[in-house]
Amino acid sequence: MTGTTAGRADTATHRLPAWRAPAATRSNAVPAGAWWLWALGLATAASRTTNPLLLGLLVGVAGYVVAARRTDAPWARSYGMFIRIGLFVIAVRLLFSVFLGSPIPGTHTLFTLPEVPLPDWAKGVRIGGRVTAEQMLFALYDGAKLAALLICVGAANSLANPARLLKSLPGALYEAGVAVVVAMTFAPNMVADVLRLRTARRLRGRPTGGVRAVLQIGLPVLEGALERSVAVAASMDARGYGRTARVPAAVRHTTNVLTLGGLLGVCAGTYGLLAAEGAGYGVSLLVAGLLAAMAGLRLGGARSVRTRYRPDRWGVRAWLIAGSGAAVAAAMIRAGTADPAALHPGVIPLTAPVLPLWPAAAVLLGLLPAVVAPVPPSPTGFQEQV
Repeated sequence: MTGTTAGRADTATHRLPAWRAPAATRSNAVPAGAWWLWALGLATAASRTTNPLLLGLLVGVAGYVVAARRTDAPWARSYGMFIRIGLFVIAVRLLFSVFLGSPIPGTHTLFTLPEVPLPDWAKGVRIGGRVTAEQMLFALYDGAKLAALLICVGAANSLANPARLLKSLPGALYEAGVAVVVAMTFAPNMVADVLRLRTARRLRGRPTGGVRAVLQIGLPVLEGALERSVAVAASMDARGYGRTARVPAAVRHTTNVLTLGGLLGVCAGTYGLLAAEGAGYGVSLLVAGLLAAMAGLRLGGARSVRTRYRPDRWGVRAWLIAGSGAAVAAAMIRAGTADPAALHPGVIPLTAPVLPLWPAAAVLLGLLPAVVAPVPPSPTGFQEQV
């Protein structure tokens, strides 16, 4: 009896890990597109509100997922840089409000700066003058929205492998995708080089701060970036990058017509959705434009002779990650229609922002990747594979 009970306990113990996220391997890695769709969903939600409590919650959700599921790859270290960029954006927005004024009237004067007289043709623009608490609060809300959007995009940069993202692009966009991937990886690699050089200088007993240290670090960083660019160009040339297959003229013309017509349909459909009088035809035009553009990209990929080695497969976990970001964006858009005052707290009169409950609960859906995404290995045993 005791042995049977112990066996059942052991069986239950072995079954418990099946409910948890597995360890990350090459076969179960989350596609880069899923991380980007999740992050873009959070960014869309951030663009729909100026409530600092909701924006802080979105940043907290993104930061928690990054801390729980990022690796020690070079691009994974760029999240802190995006946070600093966001704080810099807020500071610049506040400085602009102080020195260039704001259209927001206010009665609570904080201080008064000397005002520069301007000619009559510059009416509506002022430099200096009275600075009120209302205009500063409005600038803080506005800057926080942009900062939260940048931080959400930074989360995608920290979680998604740029090389795997490039593999997922259609063949017609491969050349443009290479340029985008190089641009996205330059900043994280540069940050990694700066950290490496500062650590080396610190171990040698040399100063790591000041203008002189920055100048001495800057040259090796730029030299390393140039060497990587030359190495990438040489490897692409060795692999025959740029070769294209011969496609009949009719296929090329059909591709151009479908792609251009599809993009025009997307623009017209988007305008119809935004305009009150075009809501009837907006959806149909948008769907038709998307289908035409996808068909054009499909045909355009026939020119590419490259093959895909081990293509990313979208499993249940990838769809859950992408769907959680889409759910957050949809809930925030719905909340903006139902209760816009809760998402955009007023500054006249001065009132404390209130956290709306169900939009905040919807934002928490963005934490789903921290539960379902595979757990990366420890930094000591991790070796990134492309």
